[in-house]
Amino acid sequence: MTDNDHAVRTEAFFSLHHGLPRQSPGSDATTRRLLGLTGPLPRRPRVLDLGCGPGRAALLLAAEAGAEVTAVDLHQPFLDELREAAGARGLGDRVRTVRADMAELSGPDFPDGSFDLVWAEGSAYLIGFDTALRDWKRLLAPGGSLVVSECVWTTDAPTPETRAFWEQETSMRPVADNAAAAVAAGYHVLGSLVQPDSDWDEYYVPLAERVEAAEASAPGMAWALAATREELAMRRDHGAEYGYAGYVLRPADPRWPTRPETAADTAAVHAVNAAAFPTPDEAALVDALRADPAAWLPGLARVATDGPDGDVAAYALLTRCRVGDVPALALAPVATVPEHQRRGAGQAVVRAALDAARLGGESLVLVLGHPEYYPRFGFVPASRYGIRPGFDVPDEAMMALVLDESVPVPQGTIRYPAAFGV
Repeated sequence: MTDNDHAVRTEAFFSLHHGLPRQSPGSDATTRRLLGLTGPLPRRPRVLDLGCGPGRAALLLAAEAGAEVTAVDLHQPFLDELREAAGARGLGDRVRTVRADMAELSGPDFPDGSFDLVWAEGSAYLIGFDTALRDWKRLLAPGGSLVVSECVWTTDAPTPETRAFWEQETSMRPVADNAAAAVAAGYHVLGSLVQPDSDWDEYYVPLAERVEAAEASAPGMAWALAATREELAMRRDHGAEYGYAGYVLRPADPRWPTRPETAADTAAVHAVNAAAFPTPDEAALVDALRADPAAWLPGLARVATDGPDGDVAAYALLTRCRVGDVPALALAPVATVPEHQRRGAGQAVVRAALDAARLGGESLVLVLGHPEYYPRFGFVPASRYGIRPGFDVPDEAMMALVLDESVPVPQGTIRYPAAFGV
C-alpha cells in the first residue's frame, strides 16, 4: 500500500465515523465509574484527554468533575466538533483542544507533572498499552492517576479466527495481564472493570446504521465499509471472547519502595508492629498468623522500606478468611513506625498488598479499621454486600473492597483465622 492509498483510506475511515456519538465502546456510566475509582480530586482537576475524538468523556469530565480539560486528537474535525459542543454547553472555558500526536507529546502543552488525570478511553491501543504506561507517567502530578481502557481477552481460549483478526490491530491480553504490566511499570492498580456489552452497543449500533446508509463510491470508502462490516460481524459472532476493560492506575510513591516480606524481615516486622500499636497484641498476631498454614498466603505480607536499601518502615498483611464458606482476605494488621506515620508509607504498603492480591486472583478484601482512612483505597461498608462480622462493631468500621467484579460477592458472616480470637 502506498502512502497515498493509506491517506485515502484513513480519510474514508474518518468520514464514515464523523458525527457519531462515540469512536470506541463506552458510555457515560462507564466514564463515571472510572472517575469514581480515581478517588478524591482537586477542586478543578487538570485533565489530559488523549485521543479524545469528538469529546464525550471530555465534556462529562468538565461538567461533572469541574475539570479543566486539555483534549488531544490528530483529527481536526473531531476537535472542531468538541469545541462547538463545549461552547454550546457553557464549557468553553474548561475545554481546550490541541491537535497533537499522543505518541509525541512534547512542548509547552505537555510539561512534566502537570495533570491530575491523564484520560484515554479507547485510544491507547494506537501506541500500545505498555508504551502508554511508560510515556504518559511523566505527565502526572503527584497523586495523579492514569485512566486507560484497552481491548482484552475475556476467554482463556480465543478461536484462531478471532485471534487472527485482532492481532492485525493490537496485541491483546487478559484483564489480569494488563494489571500485572501496570504494576511492573511502577503503578498501583486503584481499580479495573470490564465494560458491559451495552458499551459496545453505544458504539456499534450508530456505526452499523451509518454503514447501511453509506455510499461506497467515494475514494477509499469501499475499503472502509468492508473493514467495518468485518469488525461488526466479528463482534456479533465472537463477542463473548473479548471485551474492553478500564484501568485506573497511580504511580507508586518512589519514597517508599515495597516488596514481599522475607524470612530476614521477621524481627523488623515484629518491631514495626510493636512500635505502631499501644500493646504487643498486633505483633503477636502476625507471628501467630505466620505459623498458621491455613491463614498465611505467600506473597501477601508486604513491607515498605525507607528508600531502596532502608529499614522497614511500614507493613501490611493479608491472610485467608472466609465469608460463610467462600474464601476472602483479611487486611490486618497495617502498621507504620511512628516516625514515618502520615508520610505515605502506610498507603504505599497497603496499595502494594492490594496489588499482590489482585494479581494473585483474589476477589474480595475485608478490613476492620478507621472509616476515614480505608475508603481512599476503595473500601466501602461491608454491609452493602450483606457481609457482617460475628461480633459487634460500628457498621462503618467493617469494610470491604471488591477486586474482581466478575466474581459474585458472597454474603454472610466473616470467619477469621483462629489467631484473631473472634
